[in-house]
Amino acid sequence: MWAKGYKAVAGVDEAGRGPLAGPVVAAAAVLPADIQLAGLNDSKQMSEGAREELYEQLTSHPDVAWAVAVVDRETIDEVNILQAAMLAMTRAVQGLARAPDAVLVDGNRRPAGLEHLPMQALVKGDASSTCIAAASVIAKVTRDRLMLELDAQYPQYGFAQHKGYGVPAHKAAIQRHGPCPEHRRSFEPVKSMTGWAGYGQAAKAAAAAAAAAAAEQQVAAGVAAAEAEVVSVAAEEQQPLQEAAADAGDAAAAAAQDQGQAKEQKGSRKGRTQQQRKRRSSAGEAEAAAAAAAGGAGRRRRRA
Repeated sequence: MWAKGYKAVAGVDEAGRGPLAGPVVAAAAVLPADIQLAGLNDSKQMSEGAREELYEQLTSHPDVAWAVAVVDRETIDEVNILQAAMLAMTRAVQGLARAPDAVLVDGNRRPAGLEHLPMQALVKGDASSTCIAAASVIAKVTRDRLMLELDAQYPQYGFAQHKGYGVPAHKAAIQRHGPCPEHRRSFEPVKSMTGWAGYGQAAKAAAAAAAAAAAEQQVAAGVAAAEAEVVSVAAEEQQPLQEAAADAGDAAAAAAQDQGQAKEQKGSRKGRTQQQRKRRSSAGEAEAAAAAAAGGAGRRRRRA
């Protein structure tokens, strides 16, 4: 990949596909071109002490970018170990602080979810690629440390010695004590002892529950749509009544206005009649006063 011009090339490898217990772990590592790591090789070909020493060098180097991903026992039994390992590899690459320019994967499969990156699968890549070898060391040491923690919880199985692999002593302990929560139900002899039915039981149950929930949502949406349609039809049926009521209200208002105007006109006519009567009365009174005055003047002239 470096020869093709890619600078940040992530090597990816996993640890823990074969054990009867515990998680599967994957690591991604991006190394600088000039790094010197004496003794770096396929982690399975190295002693535990050599792996620990190289792990410390790799994870403390300022120019080495690395990330790990752990997929637990429950997921392994749900999706099967191959898919769980692929999932761990994808998550390890996604966990890098910066996206790599390209990816080299140990094995003959390419993990899903990384199709946007140039990627190449290398069979026995941990023995031929420095960055894959570095990833294999980080993944192996990380998983071994997790198995030591499980050994402290379940000391009767000897996880510290065999890291969960199916050695005779481990199988004998399972027969003697039964499986613990970290034993893979999809692996024999645990499968026969627990009556485990097959891959994907939890996933199938989750898918069925999701399908049921989706169906309920569709039914609820249909009911809501039907109710909305009923409300719409009712509104349409009410509209003529509302319009008739509005028309009646307008007619009543017009009638009231006409009555008011008629009263105003009647009052105005009545006022004018009263004024005319007053004026006629005043005129009569004036005429009477004038006649009286004229009569008085005539009497005075006759006396004179």
